[in-house]
Amino acid sequence: MTPAERTCWIGERARASGFDLCGVAPVARQNPGSGAVSGTDSSESFPELDRLPEWLARGYGGEMNYLHDPRRADPRRVLEGARSLIVVALNYNSPPQSAASPESAGYQSPRGWISRYAWGDDYHEVIQQKLEALLSDMRAEFAEPFAARAYTDTGPIIERVAAKYAGLGWLGKNTCLINSQLGSWLFLGVIVTTLALEPSARPDSPAADLCGTCTRCLDACPTQAFPEPYVLDARRCISYLTVELRTEIPEELRPQMGRAVIGCDICQDVCPWNRKAPVTSLAAFQPRNALENGNSPVAPELEWLASISQQEFSAIFRRSAVKRAKWRGLVRNACVALGNSGITLDQDTHPRIVRLLDRLASVEDPLISGHARWALARLSPPGHAAPGLGAENLLAPDQTN
Repeated sequence: MTPAERTCWIGERARASGFDLCGVAPVARQNPGSGAVSGTDSSESFPELDRLPEWLARGYGGEMNYLHDPRRADPRRVLEGARSLIVVALNYNSPPQSAASPESAGYQSPRGWISRYAWGDDYHEVIQQKLEALLSDMRAEFAEPFAARAYTDTGPIIERVAAKYAGLGWLGKNTCLINSQLGSWLFLGVIVTTLALEPSARPDSPAADLCGTCTRCLDACPTQAFPEPYVLDARRCISYLTVELRTEIPEELRPQMGRAVIGCDICQDVCPWNRKAPVTSLAAFQPRNALENGNSPVAPELEWLASISQQEFSAIFRRSAVKRAKWRGLVRNACVALGNSGITLDQDTHPRIVRLLDRLASVEDPLISGHARWALARLSPPGHAAPGLGAENLLAPDQTN
């Protein structure tokens, strides 16, 4: 079987396995005019990877220390003898849930907001199973021995860059991969292999950037996480703040986070390429059944989230991507969202929420207690000290940002 035939077979098999997109990229670009095989000394890394050290030096990676793994800057370091990257994509665009938005549904108890990627089953597990099945089929089909490693957002591969050079789409100004037919609601997976495969697209001419003059994603970001188009400062991104950050959320960013408790979809929600994005039929990515006490997996009650125990968290979110945030991170996020809920003294829920936050403000964990005190101050109007807060700590809502 020739490299081109292998690539064709892998693409057909991947789609038969349920992947929406599949493409092949070389592990590195071939220098123009070299005539050498990609992945040899005459090849070079992709330009996006060349810029990674500068991006990290600016501090844009925040506390994500795993991004400093030198293998991320060159996929050739991930697997000895690696020649090709097989990139797959799964559409996770569930039916719109805007009616359940905590800002518009008129719930009596304030609700949080969970990003679309975490509505269903944990995508890491779903895609990894499919990748392992694809690898098994490849080993059965190809007589030539080969080595391979499969990753689903867990290894030292920047999947979206690999996807670009595999012909799956272009990198938008919000840094997400965008496909002209499917939009950007895409989970990505990668197989690094020593197999010689024909690239799906010419590495020197990947998919054209069709963002044009549009800046909707940049303009819509409430925390201004994009210092320039195509560059993300993760330290200001709500997805990073609610999921990856393990320490205190900067106070100046908390008011802009609204009621987000896990992730953020704003820069994708406003993207014109997602207006007609198809809805996934995959059951695993549909919103899960009610979590507990009728709580929605899309917009759960903030009081409930802030009250759950470590054991309850582990049981409820065992098969969900929410578990990435950890229990104390989710409670921290719920406190911030409660502080942004706008609950006023004349509402029946106000005394109950204040009592909950007052209890959390007294726990030994400074991460939780500190954010609970901040939320208490936000919900206390000028001149009314919140329970547990001295007058010297009283802050009017408009003074906390």
